[in-house]
Amino acid sequence: MGEAGRPRWRMRWDWTALLLALLLANVLTSRAPHELPAALALTTALALPLPWRRRAPVAVFGAVAGAALAQWLVGVQLPADVALLVALHAVAAHTGRRGALLAGAVVEAGVVVACLRWATEGAFLPPFVALTATTVAAAVLGVNQRTTRAYLAALEERATRLEDEREQRARLAVAEERARITREMHDIVTHNLSVMVALTDAAVYAQHRSPEKATAAMVQISETGRQALTDMRRSLGVLRAEEPDARRHPLPGIGQLALLAEQMGAAGLPTSVEVEGGYGHVPATAQLTVYRLVQESLTNALKHTPAGTRAAVRVRCGGGAVSVDVVDDGPQPSVPVTPGHVTPGHGIPGMRERSAAYGGTLRAGPLPDGGWGVRTRLVLDGAAV
Repeated sequence: MGEAGRPRWRMRWDWTALLLALLLANVLTSRAPHELPAALALTTALALPLPWRRRAPVAVFGAVAGAALAQWLVGVQLPADVALLVALHAVAAHTGRRGALLAGAVVEAGVVVACLRWATEGAFLPPFVALTATTVAAAVLGVNQRTTRAYLAALEERATRLEDEREQRARLAVAEERARITREMHDIVTHNLSVMVALTDAAVYAQHRSPEKATAAMVQISETGRQALTDMRRSLGVLRAEEPDARRHPLPGIGQLALLAEQMGAAGLPTSVEVEGGYGHVPATAQLTVYRLVQESLTNALKHTPAGTRAAVRVRCGGGAVSVDVVDDGPQPSVPVTPGHVTPGHGIPGMRERSAAYGGTLRAGPLPDGGWGVRTRLVLDGAAV
């Protein structure tokens, strides 16, 4: 659409009608009566095809060149010859280089024969140079227009591609954030609910025989619930750093593994923790990954092993990596499992994803001497933390 919502073909017709009217007016005012029929017909034949020059540039150029040839045969000079330059420009602007060269050669041949026929004796060179320069200018302007249009189209395509890539990155970021929240919610809810169920069973069992133990278990249940709510709010991004719960329950890390072991022991899974090497240089996100891996492993042991099972956690920091080993001495599973391959579930895939984010390969399976083990090594150098 053109200005004021007018279609482009209407604007081209208006422009052509105006040009044709001016050319016809020139013929009517400058030609002898006996020359008018031929001059009017040739002027119309030269200018009338121009509105279709963008849709069919080669056909329009052929029609205009044919009219120009007829004009030369008749021997009539007309201002409407400018239509040949317009058609040449259209061919150069809307076809390839080969088409532009062929059209330019046709026009240049017309220039030569026109100068040979109508140039005054001894004055061939000036009009020939002028018309040749005009022909070259029309062709060059058309080629430049085509090049500019192709360049702008390439820019538009690149902008569209970048926009698509930006939207795709945004969708991937949203998906990754959803996956992160899902893993966090699974670890938080599964672990804390498992601990709370075990503590509740212990409190019910001890309420008559040992009320003080039942009371301690209920206090531990309350604290576990508050910890779960705080972790959930932090994972969802709704916990402010200045809130009391945020100060009371900091972001879990390697330093909180001892408290986790105490919690698991209170729930019925005695757990020992051994940390080798300093972990002050380990980023907070990597420490959170270590904590969640240990938490999920201990939660699985609590749910799937009988009473009396013991667990051991060993974390080794150094050399730009953190190694995590969690083992228990529970009985072998009733269904044989190949080390490193476990039955499908929500916990193990999430642990694998957490480990893979730091270049680690998590292995989970039965141990040769009995029990179950989870091992991985997180690479800190160059990891996305």
